[in-house]
Amino acid sequence: MNAVHALAASEQLSDSEVVARVVAGDTALFEILMRRYNQRVYRAVRAILGTDEESEDAMQQAYLNAYSHLRQFEERAQFSTWLTRIAVNEALARLKKRKRNGWDGGEEAMMAIESAMPDPEQQAHASQMREVVESELEALPAMYRTVLVLRDVEGLTTAEAATCLDLSEDVVKTRLHRARTMVRERIARRTGATFDAVYPFGNARCDRVVAAVMARLT
Repeated sequence: MNAVHALAASEQLSDSEVVARVVAGDTALFEILMRRYNQRVYRAVRAILGTDEESEDAMQQAYLNAYSHLRQFEERAQFSTWLTRIAVNEALARLKKRKRNGWDGGEEAMMAIESAMPDPEQQAHASQMREVVESELEALPAMYRTVLVLRDVEGLTTAEAATCLDLSEDVVKTRLHRARTMVRERIARRTGATFDAVYPFGNARCDRVVAAVMARLT
């Protein structure tokens, strides 16, 4: 069985089984975990940092952090929750460093959005709706946006989101309620759009992040 077929066969393994095999030395299988959770990790990090480029960098470092601590994964939470918490911590650390340096990224990110020329795909109706949803999300403070993305976009439970963010469930519920109040009904009235389509993580970006991380592990 060649490497491609072996990797494909391994995709049927559970997260815990993949983790065990990676810890045992089968480093290549770490790619399976990345591809399973790239969308969730990206959305969580993007909700905190607000820019695509820095989000990709944070994702790569989060995966490297997770890989180096795989032996500490004890299955007290789902692997996806454990991984998301690592990614959130990496993003929050970068946000803290950014604020220490006197830049929060908001102004430059908004300028980039306003100056971007739409391509044909972005001119499609679905893309326009997604942009409206994302613009409303971007207007939220990160503390609310991150909870909203984890709960309403990624579908985490309150308990899972609380674990990822190291918050109490009551705090998560409060922030979620405030975030929904601020944006969700307004978006629905304006466009009928939902959160499902925001912060898409396309195949090209997925391949780029996976390749960058695997290059540093092998």
